[in-house]
Amino acid sequence: MKSFPPSKIRNVALVGHGGAGKTTLAEALLFASAAINRKGRVEDGTTTTDFDPEETKRHISVSVALAPFEWHDHKVNLLDCPGYSDFATDTLAALSVADLAVFVVSAVEGVEVQTELMWKAAAKAGLPRLVFVNKLDRERASFSRTLEQLQSAFGAGIAPLELPIGEETDFAGVADLLTDTAITYRGGKPSTGSIPDDMAAQEHQVRDALVEGIVVADDDLMERYLDGDVPDFKELEETLAHGVASAQVFPVLCGSAAKDIAIDRLATFICEIGP
Repeated sequence: MKSFPPSKIRNVALVGHGGAGKTTLAEALLFASAAINRKGRVEDGTTTTDFDPEETKRHISVSVALAPFEWHDHKVNLLDCPGYSDFATDTLAALSVADLAVFVVSAVEGVEVQTELMWKAAAKAGLPRLVFVNKLDRERASFSRTLEQLQSAFGAGIAPLELPIGEETDFAGVADLLTDTAITYRGGKPSTGSIPDDMAAQEHQVRDALVEGIVVADDDLMERYLDGDVPDFKELEETLAHGVASAQVFPVLCGSAAKDIAIDRLATFICEIGP
């Protein structure tokens, strides 16, 4: 059996309101990491983490399921948590043993009741948190509306690391604010390029706000930034990781679990900035 040092292990709970796509996201992460060779579907009762007969019949998670996978020399112990209030006790138990909570929020329905309740529980425990805005490929999906709801509900620590390229049926990838690049997907395969011209101004504006939000956590970086020296990607990522670990910064990523868009990036961020 392969052995991993503690620094290479991530214990992650997928949390959020029922129907936000947590189980589909777990399936997508397992598929992207080659832990499984074919994706199951909640609707078909064929997902890895919804294996209980009651779950396959009702198409919802009723208990916590463990789904480990490997990514970039790390081991991620993924805990797929129920999203309905009837099974909240299981979710609270998962939060008590997790090192990071990934809150899955639908870009269609936005921030819902169970998301807010579990966020309060995670905050009370001082648990680091990350948000994944899912279902950006769906009709009526809106990243900007969802981001506004997140900031209104959870405060200034909400920090978008990506912007979607297109929405609904036109959703094709993400703009990486830390590296100033665009990553588009075809058949789940990423391709890196330049930020599209029609969103360059918005991307630069949001990126500047993100960099300012990161550098304030480090006096040396802040002094350099005020002198006109913009920190590089590695410095920003290291400072961001400290902010995440101290539960002061809550990065927001986005994608589509059903279409395998930006799932690889979520796995990478869990490993690189997750405690």
